[in-house]
Amino acid sequence: IGSEVHTTLVAAVKAADLVGVLSSEGPFTVFAPTNDAFAKLPEGTVESLLKPENIKMLQGILTYNVIAGKFNASDVIGLVKKNNGKATIPTVNGGNLTAMLKDGSVFITDANGKSAKVIAADLDNTNGVIHVIDSVVLPM
Repeated sequence: IGSEVHTTLVAAVKAADLVGVLSSEGPFTVFAPTNDAFAKLPEGTVESLLKPENIKMLQGILTYNVIAGKFNASDVIGLVKKNNGKATIPTVNGGNLTAMLKDGSVFITDANGKSAKVIAADLDNTNGVIHVIDSVVLPM
């Protein structure tokens, strides 16, 4: 992810030692929070997560934003419609995200019931696809 709105995410991926994993063959679907999404977290959260002693927690959060396989927006919308408005999607970290449509937009809901809106979709990458989200989804 090489955009200026994802510098926090890139720093987190590096701190979590996940660059190699996320650069592997895949394919992967990544729900990529923007810098503004990370800024919504309680003050000090990002700084705390970037500390070496919190690497496992950071890895868990980041892999919670990744799905094995390539799911374009049309695939996600198809899953939602096929499953009566809500689709449960397993993440790389073993948790689940729930996808749904609201006012024509795709929302991803985490284990805590917090939702993130997909604000840019179908950004093709060499090993999958990226969907930009406006909040950080958390597995706990």
